Amino acid sequence: MGRFIYDTIGNAIDIDDRTLAHLRIVIMNKLRRSESFMFDVEVGDGSGRRSFWMHPSVPLQFQFFGSRSPQINRTWVEEMMLAASGPNGLTVLPEPEDAPRPETHQG
Repeated sequence: MGRFIYDTIGNAIDIDDRTLAHLRIVIMNKLRRSESFMFDVEVGDGSGRRSFWMHPSVPLQFQFFGSRSPQINRTWVEEMMLAASGPNGLTVLPEPEDAPRPETHQG
C-alpha cells in the first residue's frame, strides 16, 4: 500500500502501490505540461471521496512501500490520461487488460 501526499499539511490518501505507480505517471505528465486538473479518489477507509485540485505549484509526494516497481500497463495510463483531460478530471479507473502487442513474423 502506497500513499499519495498532497501539499505540505498532511493531506494523504492510501493507494495500492500498483495503482499509485500508474497515477504518478499520469499526474507527472499532466503537470509537466502545466495542465491543472481535478483528481477525485475514494478514501481507503470507506468514508467517501476526496477531490484534489492538481496544479504545478502544489507539492506532491508519492510514497511507495513495496520494494519493486510494478510493470506499467500503458492502456491504463492512456485511459486515465484521457479522463484527466475530461470534464470530470482524473479518477482511478479499473485496470484494463494491456493492449496486445503486435506479433512479429519471420519469413
